[in-house]
Amino acid sequence: MNLNILGLAIPFFVGLMLLEYAIAKRKKLSYFNLHNSIANVSIGIAERLCDVFVAGIFYFIYDDLQKYYGLFHIKPGVVLWILLFILTDLIWYWYHRLAHEINILWMAHVVHHQSEDFNYTASTRITVLQAFVRTGFWCILPLLGFPAGMITSLLLVHGLYPFFIHTRLIGNLGVLEYILVTPSHHRVHHASDEKYLDKNYGDVLIIWDKLFGTFMKEEEEPKYGLTKPLKTYSFLWQHFHFAIELWLSVKQQKGFTSKIKMVFAKPERINPNVREEAEKIFNIKQNPAPIDKPLNRYVIWQMVIMLATLSLFILFEHYMPLQLKIAFPLLVILTLINCGAIMEQKKWIFLVESLRMAVLLLLSFYSLAFWQVKMMVILLFAGVLVFYYDQIRRAYLLYVYRRRRF
Repeated sequence: MNLNILGLAIPFFVGLMLLEYAIAKRKKLSYFNLHNSIANVSIGIAERLCDVFVAGIFYFIYDDLQKYYGLFHIKPGVVLWILLFILTDLIWYWYHRLAHEINILWMAHVVHHQSEDFNYTASTRITVLQAFVRTGFWCILPLLGFPAGMITSLLLVHGLYPFFIHTRLIGNLGVLEYILVTPSHHRVHHASDEKYLDKNYGDVLIIWDKLFGTFMKEEEEPKYGLTKPLKTYSFLWQHFHFAIELWLSVKQQKGFTSKIKMVFAKPERINPNVREEAEKIFNIKQNPAPIDKPLNRYVIWQMVIMLATLSLFILFEHYMPLQLKIAFPLLVILTLINCGAIMEQKKWIFLVESLRMAVLLLLSFYSLAFWQVKMMVILLFAGVLVFYYDQIRRAYLLYVYRRRRF
């Protein structure tokens, strides 16, 4: 069978997250917040799903660049594998540093730093936009002559390491602190404390930070997240808030030159008041009401089902029909939007739920042979929804939120 073994990575990493949670709980360490963890994993689910469709594109980009524009035609060898690793890590350092220093790049990277928890779930906060930006930097490698097979193989291994440094359970690692990026180093990088800002950009090797003057040793316990916390679980807002803030900041500038400078300026140049303006335009605010256990269970089970089905989807992606490859991603994105909105106790979740049910209905039609039956079911679903929309909506919100105020 032609299986995509990357589908097995999901249960593997989820298992590590649960193990970290179990150890932290046993030691009575409050390193996990349920809703932050769900928001973190939601971002990771979207990235893994998108990666199914774009990962192959990166390979062909590297391959074409190396074949037609490569300075050399490098063949695999021990020395060249080591050289490729060093160059990959160096390029990562500069990509990562520039992603913190240039607004247009920070727009892709900011999602990774939004979590106010620092644990393995935070490591999943990567967007597909960030993957595209990184690819732009790594295109240097095929231009030097490294073949696509070497690059993608090394990036796969190189990309695993950062997962393990997103934890507060591992302390000082002795002599390794002088060579590798350790959890201690990376805790500094994710800190929002002023003394820790813009430090420790390395991915695997810490030598680049020491060489280029961006190294900082962990001292007191860091405070994690953005310097100005986002205060929302919204799946969409977490992805696009900075793009909107940047757009509003550019609009405030007078003259074309000033507008371009803002796009490439440092994030600290963004007026802090722009966040409030953006939130007001899109009516973004976190509901202060406590989230009860039934609501937690409703969201948790949706996330469990999404993780399980995504793992199967990736594992058997080569056997998936086109209809499923289109409908399943749409179903996942709608679910992630819904979960974020439910945690903020929004009333409009029923609209997203209706769209999700429509997608599920269309998916179920794939196995039906008679178009007459399909049309009848569609009309029945639409009729019930139209004529009893308000009653169904109130019943759904009552079921989800367990309150009669809707």
